[in-house]
Amino acid sequence: MIAIFDFGSQYTRLIARRVREARVYSEIVPNTTTLEDLRARGCQGVILSGGPNSVYDAGAPQCDAAIFTSNLPVLGICYGMQVMAQALGGKVQLATGRREYGPATITLTDEHPAPQDAIFAGLDASTSLHVWMSHGDSVTELPEGFTLLATSDSNPVAAMGHARGLVGLQFHPEVAHTPQGAQVLENFLFGICGCAPEWTTENVIEATVARIKAQVGDRRVICGLSGGVDSAVAALLIHRAVGDQLTCVFVDTGLLRQGEGEQVAATFRDHMHIPLIVADARARFLERLAGVEDPEEKRKRIGAEFIRVFEGEAAKLGDVPFLAQGTLYPDVIESTSHDTAAAQTIKTHHNVGGLPSDLKFQLVEPLRYLFKDEVRAVGAELGLPEDWVWRHPFPGPGLAIRVIGAVTEERLATLRAADAIFIEELRAADLYRPTGQAFAVLTPVRSVGVMGDYRTYANVVALRAVTTGDFMTADWARLPYDLLARVANRIVNEVPAVNRVVFDITSKPPATIEWE
Repeated sequence: MIAIFDFGSQYTRLIARRVREARVYSEIVPNTTTLEDLRARGCQGVILSGGPNSVYDAGAPQCDAAIFTSNLPVLGICYGMQVMAQALGGKVQLATGRREYGPATITLTDEHPAPQDAIFAGLDASTSLHVWMSHGDSVTELPEGFTLLATSDSNPVAAMGHARGLVGLQFHPEVAHTPQGAQVLENFLFGICGCAPEWTTENVIEATVARIKAQVGDRRVICGLSGGVDSAVAALLIHRAVGDQLTCVFVDTGLLRQGEGEQVAATFRDHMHIPLIVADARARFLERLAGVEDPEEKRKRIGAEFIRVFEGEAAKLGDVPFLAQGTLYPDVIESTSHDTAAAQTIKTHHNVGGLPSDLKFQLVEPLRYLFKDEVRAVGAELGLPEDWVWRHPFPGPGLAIRVIGAVTEERLATLRAADAIFIEELRAADLYRPTGQAFAVLTPVRSVGVMGDYRTYANVVALRAVTTGDFMTADWARLPYDLLARVANRIVNEVPAVNRVVFDITSKPPATIEWE
């Protein structure tokens, strides 16, 4: 396990992704995590993220200084390097005239004693390296025992190292703009930390199944299915671990996509042969959402109502102490749970921050520390049908957060019809799988139109399509104009309450993928 200390960098999550891509398990932890905590968790190395602060400011985030004298390998990136330098007696100052934002070239020094030289081993560079910088402060004086490893035209200390396995990099190896950054990180993981590339799909499944068995024992579990790949993979893992102790519950909230309920029932009952209960709760969810327009309130009410439904179904089954969910690592990060310290709350996910305080279940969350691509790999290995593995994500609150404003049966029907047309045309154009996520949004805006020589004043539907690898960041999909024209034409002709269609071309960040 590699622990990534979060000092609030926009790239912290990307560091975790890069370490996982090297087949080494990583977790983002608060910067307040102690050496004792790391030892208890079997940590093999630490990466200190960048951050927006200056280390010399009062109240600037620091970390347990004992980590630096523990013989535990540490890689400090940008602010993380400066934290390390200051803690060990070096000097960090405002880089007057030496600020670096964007592409830069660093020059490797001639003297690279082992093991410091391991960080740049095997790179396609004799003396220089193209990197990405983003800092206003610099290390101006090395701590005792450190070797200068690289400089840049604007910065006298671009990289430093110590024989105890401590390395500081002023640049960001985790971003694509540092072309050989992945190799730099692998050098730290394998050459300095001595990690093995064992974070594989097979090992993830084996470890997760063992963890579920240990948690659940001989007791019973219900798993809430949403119709998406996450809850489906969670159910398969739990079923492999405890077999018939699992009962899946699919809640028909009335907030589903077209044909959702039928597909879930067919897949789990007929294909996967896992016990499934379908709970019709359409009326009660719509009642709970009546008049609610705030998206955070929607998520909290939906999360609470899900739990009430699960409690009712569990009572029918007898003693069921466990509830399983398909919570992913990005859900945890964006909801700012206790697992992260410096991150800001982006939105509450209904299955993380939206759960009621009087929850009677113990949660089983086998995917809690997995990213989406890792979940899909596990699903494929477990035999989930390919159509499910590559289904676009569907939020637990369903169409309630794609109907902007008040949620009514009429507005849901309008959105459901428009969304079905969009997805149907994407599939017909063989663009469904290359697109990471796509859906329609019913906006609260009405616009004037002309149909059959008559004035109309009807709804505006927005189309959203993105490409992404991990759903932490995303870019808008460059869909062909003729496809967009066909979709828009069909929606305004086939969905009576709509007279205008627009296409969202905003990336994440600054936007999120979902509108609410």
